[in-house]
Amino acid sequence: MNTATATKIEAILYLKGKPLSLGEIAEYAACDRATVEEGIIELMDNYAHREGALEVVETPAGYSLQLRPDFHELVQTLIPVELGLGALRTLAAIALNSPILQSDLINLRGSGVYQHVPELVELGFIRKRRDNESRSYSLQVTPKFHQYFQIEQLPQILAQNEKEQQLELELETGE
Repeated sequence: MNTATATKIEAILYLKGKPLSLGEIAEYAACDRATVEEGIIELMDNYAHREGALEVVETPAGYSLQLRPDFHELVQTLIPVELGLGALRTLAAIALNSPILQSDLINLRGSGVYQHVPELVELGFIRKRRDNESRSYSLQVTPKFHQYFQIEQLPQILAQNEKEQQLELELETGE
């Protein structure tokens, strides 16, 4: 294996900061998938023997260069995200209903959403885009949300009528 290729793959994983498929890595590295597979194996082996803070892992979404789980508490200590309870509840509502129109979120959570959404966008937890079919914005969680909260994928745990019942309960209790 060409160490220069493995180093190039390492740089791609670092710069992209998210899981990439073999095909995506091959495209960025301008090489074939077999070469990428060899490079990934070499990188994984090198990182395993370094016993450093980083590792190359395979996730359902692809390969990723990330901090070892042993250091997640350190991240929380050094880079804590200060979110108020209202902003956390708004973020949870967006995550569970992603994508959701801002107008629907306001109906669900109240006018505090107008303060929470810009904060959540600035922190990189949600993406806000103009919806083509309405005058509202479409809101959805970003890969940073999944990475920060260590959630690969949110389960679709509530059936539609259960969601409606939950929304009615929240509206009644004023949460």
